Amino acid sequence: MKKRIFLKILEALCVVAVLGSVAASFYFFDVAQVRGEKSFVSSDETPADSPLYAYQEAFDKLPKEERQMTHQNLKQVAWYVPAAQKTDKTVIVVHGFGQTKARMRPYAYLFHKLGYNVLMPDNIAHGESDGQLIGYGWNDRLNVIRWAELLVEENPTSELVLYGLSMGGATVMMASGESNLPEQVTAIIEDAGYTSVWDELVFQAKDMYNLPAFPLLYQVSALSKLRAGFTYGEASAVKQLQKNTLPILFIHGDNDNFVPTHMVYDNYEATAGDKELYIVKGADHSETFQTDVAAYEARIEAFLKSVN
Repeated sequence: MKKRIFLKILEALCVVAVLGSVAASFYFFDVAQVRGEKSFVSSDETPADSPLYAYQEAFDKLPKEERQMTHQNLKQVAWYVPAAQKTDKTVIVVHGFGQTKARMRPYAYLFHKLGYNVLMPDNIAHGESDGQLIGYGWNDRLNVIRWAELLVEENPTSELVLYGLSMGGATVMMASGESNLPEQVTAIIEDAGYTSVWDELVFQAKDMYNLPAFPLLYQVSALSKLRAGFTYGEASAVKQLQKNTLPILFIHGDNDNFVPTHMVYDNYEATAGDKELYIVKGADHSETFQTDVAAYEARIEAFLKSVN
């Protein structure tokens, strides 16, 4: 009798545990991938006391046009800023998680100074672009390729560069391994991108919630496969970089506490093509540019000259 009661209690506890685990997986999927404000994401606006504020102000004075396309059954929106002098050189600048193209204004102005046209898309489920599920770069990589194709259709002699920050960095690395990336793409620059969505979310689960990967992250990854079309392990910059043939400049802060610095070394080692590594001392996540504006700009300019 006592044994039977014990087994029923144990069975009930197991059911409660399973239901709790499932409920938690839906909650964390919402935090990780459903469109909406995220408390841990910084504003698109550059603070007035930032070394990049002048770049943002200068960008805001430039003429820009809105461009749209429909891809993956979703309307996508971008800004296009022409260079001061007519050129075939265009850079696609890709923003990070939870932010928008507006966050990239200082970076866009940097490339404008270097003589480039600049295309600045909003990623899926960000800014003015459609979508409810964040693609973490994996779904976004296909849009970046499509934006590049449209630029080439407009100007077949285009010389294209892909630049991405944080999730944007992962996006351009993930695009690098695709065989349909237009041959007019000549180089890639990534700043603070992660090795894979799995690696990044394992780190964040531990750092933000003190949770192990098992079982919760496995469940959330399965939800991602069902709802967004990819598992977190599938969405790997490392695997894509192994197929890359383009020169890449890797940038990372040595004090990055959001995308750990060790990830840039894994990405660098995985890369099949020509590569350079630029580690910015004292820089936290996505702060490499503002940590040393002149050095950052000079390093990018030198890299672009070397590949063109």
